[in-house]
Amino acid sequence: MNELLMGATWSDVADWIEPLSRGFVLNLEITFITILLGFPGGFVLALLVERRSPWVRWPAMVIVEIGRGAPALVLLQFVYFGFPQIDLTLSSFASAIVALSVSTACYTSEIIRSGLAAVPKGQKEAAEALNFSSADSMRFVVFPQAAKISSPAMMGFSILILQSTTLCFTIALPEIASQAYEIGSTTFQYFPILSLTALFFIFVCVPASFLVGWFERRSEP
Repeated sequence: MNELLMGATWSDVADWIEPLSRGFVLNLEITFITILLGFPGGFVLALLVERRSPWVRWPAMVIVEIGRGAPALVLLQFVYFGFPQIDLTLSSFASAIVALSVSTACYTSEIIRSGLAAVPKGQKEAAEALNFSSADSMRFVVFPQAAKISSPAMMGFSILILQSTTLCFTIALPEIASQAYEIGSTTFQYFPILSLTALFFIFVCVPASFLVGWFERRSEP
């Protein structure tokens, strides 16, 4: 009964919980900061892409397409290993924040654009009839409705951000995947340690997915 799974014991699991928990907290911190920076960045990019001036719209579109086209792993490697080539050295934590925030901003800009486009044209015309400025129209009429439309997709994307933080082990960040591989390399018990690592994400992502589905149903007209 002492053996739990593939050679691992309850004692092993007890020893692994602490470093895995410490690493998972780091994953959550990166996710929170990435959302805090990436979502507003996506909103700004969405507004720039919608501008009529080609001098504003086209550079913004190029940034969005590059950010969406480049895999998050490549962005992480580029920031961490590439930036020192231009005398800009960032820690693994800062590199993760920069790379994932850029990726998040580029992806969510399209989600936000879809939300803005889904706001009925009559709402915008009503704001103009009331002599709202463009800023006030966006602030009080368009954005609240667009935010409600986009919220389920943004919440779903937040789950993907959390999952993508496991890529940060490639830049020596001691998050949960890095902790798991370190334990696996010393014990050679990869199956149980990676199974335990997956449980951390399952316990967070599965309830979050149900919450997103519930919120989406509530948001339906």
